[in-house]
Amino acid sequence: MDLFDKCYQDGGYLGVLRASKDKYYSRPLLSPKPGTVMNFNGKDVIMWSINNYLGLANNEELKKVALEAVDEFSTSAPMGSRMLTGNTTEHEALEDKLAKFENKESAILFNYGYMGVLGTLSALVQRSDTIVLDKLSHACMIDGTFLAGGKYRFYKHNDMDDLEKQLKLANKDRRGGILVVTEGVFGMRGDLAKLPEICDLKEKYDARLFVDDAHGCGVMGPNGKGTSEHFGVMDRVDLYFSTFAKAFAAIGGFTASKEEVVRYIRYNARTQIFAKSLPMVYVRAVDATLKMIQDKPELRNRLWEVTRKLQSGLREAGFNLGDTQSPITPVYVPGELEIAMKIISYLREQKGIFVSGVMYPVVPKGIILLRMIPTASHTDEQIETTISAFKDLRDEFKLQLDSVKI
Repeated sequence: MDLFDKCYQDGGYLGVLRASKDKYYSRPLLSPKPGTVMNFNGKDVIMWSINNYLGLANNEELKKVALEAVDEFSTSAPMGSRMLTGNTTEHEALEDKLAKFENKESAILFNYGYMGVLGTLSALVQRSDTIVLDKLSHACMIDGTFLAGGKYRFYKHNDMDDLEKQLKLANKDRRGGILVVTEGVFGMRGDLAKLPEICDLKEKYDARLFVDDAHGCGVMGPNGKGTSEHFGVMDRVDLYFSTFAKAFAAIGGFTASKEEVVRYIRYNARTQIFAKSLPMVYVRAVDATLKMIQDKPELRNRLWEVTRKLQSGLREAGFNLGDTQSPITPVYVPGELEIAMKIISYLREQKGIFVSGVMYPVVPKGIILLRMIPTASHTDEQIETTISAFKDLRDEFKLQLDSVKI
């Protein structure tokens, strides 16, 4: 068998779509400029599939900061890794601000969120250590667990009894440390990790806690500091991570923790040691965005206003949104793959509504999850148009919404 044989078959992730050279349901071609209205297949659609939570992707102030940075530094500066020639006072100043924002002693920047999670977990966890992670954790956390090379155990999603069971088993023949790993806001379902209970258990069993708060930072909590602030446990989360690719509408990420822990990560995270430094255009843009998140709570307030209007309207129309407690709006409808494709096409082509869909194993078999992301930029008119479209969808497809059990 040749190594490349698999490439000509329909196995692997989304293999049927790949084999058919699909660019409609997977890898759809969209206009590059993000917004609440985007061009798809030659027509404008209301966009509900990008994580531009605070609507900052096209903010004119931030655009000016970025353009000035490019004019001063181009896209190349600084050159080299931070370990050798790519460290600057501005990188360190931004890290200090992020640490302060998250009530931590120190923080480290990463070039991408995915690389940040891989780097943090693989730096801290060794073969004698154990990771205990929520089974619905993002792929980067699973990959980081495997890369770390230590022992690992999954616990049932947000099931505190099972988490305690796995912690007991991990302690049974313990020869190293234990790290509990979870998302803050779960990116598909929109529910929140039970951080107060998780903190109680990790302290009871002498473990540490890593929270990937990609969908919480800038969004959750009275000051936008994330899910840990929302629950009042900022001081109990040992490692706080977030990407800049969502509420910050940029690229990169950071891990915040105690000073000595972060210093250890700096010197042991291979995804950062051997990578070029985060470009100045992003350092400047993220710095300005962080200030805006702190100074303009009205952006977050509007996001939540849009969220409440969208979610209440969909629920009143009979749709099941599960137990989301965040802006992430999962709309669950009954059906298999063929129905899912027809529904997505109907919304995009006939109603001008762009949503993305996922199925098993993210949700049980026979259920379609239409994932929607409200933003601070969506208008009331766009919300009303979308809710009306979903009502028409319900009637056109004769959806048995009462049959959906999550």
